Amino acid sequence: MPMPRLIHIRNLDFPSQTPLQIKYCDSFLCRLRGLTFRRELAPTEGLILVQQRDSRLDTAIHMLAVSFDLTVVWIDSSMTVVDKVLAKSWRLAYTPKKAAQYILEIHPDRWDEFEVGNKVQFEDI
Repeated sequence: MPMPRLIHIRNLDFPSQTPLQIKYCDSFLCRLRGLTFRRELAPTEGLILVQQRDSRLDTAIHMLAVSFDLTVVWIDSSMTVVDKVLAKSWRLAYTPKKAAQYILEIHPDRWDEFEVGNKVQFEDI
């Protein structure tokens, strides 16, 4: 199985933030594994789960077998943040309030760096 590519995600409304180095997960197996069974997540790393289209149902997540809390940011196909939540470890499910195509899972310390309505940009590393 090929290694997922790494990207930076920048919030265009808060350009001074430290770039996030994110694992881009667009395959079924990568999305299925997600961050389950990881022991920790560094503040500069994360995961982006990519779906085929904007959807609320397809971008719902679970936190089963994830032993730490996460900031979860949902981004739609126009690269706009549509929802965010502090996802607690071992919770059954979280669903975005609006349809999204991307689910960004990052360290909880990065909570203040994204707000609903912000525009983001993906950049290859």
